[in-house]
Amino acid sequence: MSTNNLLGPLWLSVQLAGITTIVLMIVATPIAWWLARTVSRWKPVVQATVALPIVLPPTVMGFYLLIILGPSGAIGHWWVELTGNALTFSFAGLVIASCLYSLPFAVQPLAAAFESLGNASLEAAWTLGASRLDAFFAVALPLSVRGYLSAIVLSFAHTLGEFGVVLMVGGNIPGETRVISIAIYDQVESLNYSAAHQLSALLLVVAFIALFGMFFINRRWRQR
Repeated sequence: MSTNNLLGPLWLSVQLAGITTIVLMIVATPIAWWLARTVSRWKPVVQATVALPIVLPPTVMGFYLLIILGPSGAIGHWWVELTGNALTFSFAGLVIASCLYSLPFAVQPLAAAFESLGNASLEAAWTLGASRLDAFFAVALPLSVRGYLSAIVLSFAHTLGEFGVVLMVGGNIPGETRVISIAIYDQVESLNYSAAHQLSALLLVVAFIALFGMFFINRRWRQR
């Protein structure tokens, strides 16, 4: 298998995982903070909604996203009118689908980190005149670095290996939506096991390095 055919899908997957992770850190932070601090009766509903992608079959989620993001869907129709392009079978559509599919892997580590903070450090900041927003960035955020590290690595690795959702929403367009998991599926379907092995081994190594780095850094922080 040529280097271009080998690295092309991997680079597209890395781009997708990187953009998805950045978006998720922005979106998941307020959700996780609310879940960690609230006593609302709606908390279980939000928790269940956020965790739904963990137990929902990817094809089911991909099907409904295909309907919603399609040219006739609520979001897809608006996007076509705004940009002239369809969200389905595009990289932008993959980003939206990946953000929804990997949302629990960002929210849950952050919520756990925020819950472990307690109130003492935040109350001390408030008594010194800090606003709630200042206290979050000056106190809560630095104390939750390990939670953010876990959320970043898990979100990135999960997006890197997703298959069903991206296939349903993005299809298999080389250079546009053909991520590495779909490229592996194509090679297996063509009985080209040698190429499938190369792609699978590459994805395995990247995923292992990401997870190893997370566990190694967490171990060093615990030792300190």
